[in-house]
Amino acid sequence: MRLTAGIWVSAYLKRLSLLNIPAFIVAKGDATAGAVLIKLNTLDGQACCFQRSFDVMTGERKWVVLSDGAEGDVDASVAKQRSFDPDLWVIEVEDRAGRHLLDEPGLA
Repeated sequence: MRLTAGIWVSAYLKRLSLLNIPAFIVAKGDATAGAVLIKLNTLDGQACCFQRSFDVMTGERKWVVLSDGAEGDVDASVAKQRSFDPDLWVIEVEDRAGRHLLDEPGLA
């Protein structure tokens, strides 16, 4: 059984806040089945956007880079994804050290 998108987002934001990593919802998607994009802003003009991917060979779900580079370019990539999927969640994480926690147990 999988968690709903809304519950996963709430838990993710809580985990970030426990480590004093600022994050906020840029776009709220479908609470039950919306896909989630995580934009990591390193506050130096650079950013990286992650999306959840499914490996058909292993059955694993993992986070992969959707877009990486100048923040404006990453924002354009996110906007393009949002134009295709109105149920998409977008979470922005701001951390100079590049912490996003997506590789942590329970989030990976």
